Amino acid sequence: MKDIRIGHGYDVHALAEGLRLVIGGVEIEHTKGCVAHSDGDVAIHAICDAMLGALALGDIGKLFPDTSAEFKGIDSKILLRRVCDVIAEKGYQVGNVDCTIAMQRPKLRPHIDTMRVTLASVIGIDVDRVSVKATTTERLGFEGREEGVSVHSVVLLYKE
Repeated sequence: MKDIRIGHGYDVHALAEGLRLVIGGVEIEHTKGCVAHSDGDVAIHAICDAMLGALALGDIGKLFPDTSAEFKGIDSKILLRRVCDVIAEKGYQVGNVDCTIAMQRPKLRPHIDTMRVTLASVIGIDVDRVSVKATTTERLGFEGREEGVSVHSVVLLYKE
């Protein structure tokens, strides 16, 4: 019988003028980007938290503290790869990843397939095991006012 674990991750970043916007490993042209210690990839951060949470290993800040100069400006794909290595060291594999991005603008639909391919490549799973969805909040809340972006992610890990 397989040992199955499910984890949930959630991350939020404020948006500010003149910063790069990187979501799901993809740089997206926009007037605003995420305020962060790393590259601010809110989707990858939520996925990392979900993976770590599934194995009760804490969160991304525990492994990669935002007080460390080592992680200043780091590409979050590197962090995701390191989390995948931790998961593998514990004997687990990723079954699937599902994440939902809440952001008013820009429209993310044109970038979702590239995000899925990028995330699948970094994680080392087939693209049909990675779901990325985007929603606006109908101009409600901080996402709707374009003050920030949030992502919920769920992952399934298994050990045979």
